[in-house]
Amino acid sequence: MGLTPEELSAGLARVCARVGLGALSLQPQRLTGGAVMESWRFSAGGSGYVLRRAPSLAFMEGRPYGHSTEAALIEAARAKGVTAPEVVAVLEEADGLGSGFVMRALPGTADPKVILGCDDPDGLLKQAARDLARIHRLRQGDVPAGVPVMDYRAAIADLKAQFMEAGGDRPIIALGLKWLEDNCPPEAEPVLNHGDYRMGNLLVEGSHLTGVLDWEIAHFGDRHEDLAFGCMAVWRFARYDRPALGLGSIADYIAAYEAEAGVSIDPARFRFWTIYRTVWWALGCLKMAAQWRSGADRMLERVVISRRTSEQELDLLLLLEEDAPEAERARPLDPLFKPRPESGEATSAEIAEAISEWLATLKDQMHGHDRFQLAVARNALGIIARDDAIVPTFLDREIAQDLLGGSTDLTELGLLAELRFDALEKCAVDSPKYPALTHARKKWTGEN
Repeated sequence: MGLTPEELSAGLARVCARVGLGALSLQPQRLTGGAVMESWRFSAGGSGYVLRRAPSLAFMEGRPYGHSTEAALIEAARAKGVTAPEVVAVLEEADGLGSGFVMRALPGTADPKVILGCDDPDGLLKQAARDLARIHRLRQGDVPAGVPVMDYRAAIADLKAQFMEAGGDRPIIALGLKWLEDNCPPEAEPVLNHGDYRMGNLLVEGSHLTGVLDWEIAHFGDRHEDLAFGCMAVWRFARYDRPALGLGSIADYIAAYEAEAGVSIDPARFRFWTIYRTVWWALGCLKMAAQWRSGADRMLERVVISRRTSEQELDLLLLLEEDAPEAERARPLDPLFKPRPESGEATSAEIAEAISEWLATLKDQMHGHDRFQLAVARNALGIIARDDAIVPTFLDREIAQDLLGGSTDLTELGLLAELRFDALEKCAVDSPKYPALTHARKKWTGEN
């Protein structure tokens, strides 16, 4: 539900009075980031707090548990020594703010650009490994009922259903789904998985971890899933060369985790969950557009994130091509990118570029979340401009279904080269600054 500033302040005043936080002294300010939930910082009684809420009640439909359970999970993790924020209030209907909870504000930033430039990335990586191991100490008896236990096969089937609902026409995702079906490991003892443990959800001050945020998809499952998720290329941000959370090596991350958890990590399981979560996030990005179309959340960021599917397709192919024959991995690619000639009236690409340039002149007039949304809008216009310029054709339902059904695979002559070409062009349109794109282009074509 959309709230006016007055409605938001009035609702927070009711929450503060109800739980004894004191009078509202600083009006709520929307924090940037957060692809799913909203976060608002405010002050009451001389202390800082953060409201975390759903953009609408409809957005909570179909979720395995609500914000009251999430809040209880955070408190259970704090009891195990995890560096997590204290929850001081869970929203009630009478508050008029929808679904959410209020946490005590912690020092530090969640901005990956700032964090990855810290003075002691190795030390921070060890702290992250320590807290993840502590999260994994929680068992079902430690948390409220209703936190799901992951069934690996059912989870793969759910991803497959999402893929078909989205058109079933993306060959690289189909290839990944088939690989998951063929390589699913036996289930391990379930531990509490944070579910979203990666850079962007860790609060850091200097080189010190001050908070683990965003617990909304926590579940019980394989500890390797949480470890692998933070090592995906997308969460390294500008530090593609540091595969573990953008901070260091996977070997160092796992060694620190094993020392704290007292267990050994299986490389095969780690690879499985890296591929699983890459498919998972590809489909998660893809369905952002459906959420926007449905009206559940009309935030601009939804439609832009949907175009980040191509980043995951690129990463997924880099992971899966390891299983292709050497001759196919060595096959050269055709020349890339064939831009339209610039002549005649302005193209849609040029119009989009012109609007983006004008929006840039408004940057200094924007603050907080509005400034963030301006950057998202310019990014969206860039996608339109590049999309119009090279006229890409990336979807092929017939190939996707053949891969999904197993009637073809990466042994087919020329298929890997075709998928590489499509992945490079699509990612260049949607996310030209994605660090893995530079890596893939150099690996596959020799270009810098």
